[in-house]
Amino acid sequence: MKTLCVYCGSSAGSDPAYAALARDLGVRFARDGIALVYGGGNVGLMGIVADAVLAGGGEVIGVIPQQLVDWEVAHRGVTRLEVVDSMHSRKARMFELADGFVALPGGFGTLDEMFEMLTWRQLGLGRKPCAFLGVNGFWQPLMAMLDTMVRERFLHPEQRQDMWHGGDIDALLAWMQAYVPAHADKWLDEKRRSQLKLTTEDV
Repeated sequence: MKTLCVYCGSSAGSDPAYAALARDLGVRFARDGIALVYGGGNVGLMGIVADAVLAGGGEVIGVIPQQLVDWEVAHRGVTRLEVVDSMHSRKARMFELADGFVALPGGFGTLDEMFEMLTWRQLGLGRKPCAFLGVNGFWQPLMAMLDTMVRERFLHPEQRQDMWHGGDIDALLAWMQAYVPAHADKWLDEKRRSQLKLTTEDV
């Protein structure tokens, strides 16, 4: 893992633990020589993780839509700032640049970006690892929702397991380094349909 993309909030959140986690991750990236790809902002957790990497002498690549540049939220101190024409272009470019994806606490945008990467992987459009790094149980309700999706047969168990969730940066990076993609296609084959006792009308 030479380059990792981090999705996170444009707010720092209500708990100082979120900012501390973002800062610790940025420090670790710089120490380990991992380049950061992120949304190019200078606010919230985005700005905190970027500043921590830069302070440690690391590389930071920001990818930001022109609209957000116009709103003056672009981080002008990053190693390289790429300005794109849309959010769609931003996602595609971040995917091209990164070896894997980490979601820190955030809101709609964080979920949108990470779940698009998970969906692309589900459809065979990418094989890059995705991880949720949180603190104080931030991601636990989301993990419970994913378990519900598995239980109700909207998500394959292999796809649910093909991601990482936790609060330890050492464990996160070790999982990223050892990652082997699961072989779980979006569409059920005959063998799986038989195992799940589904009929043709069910899929």
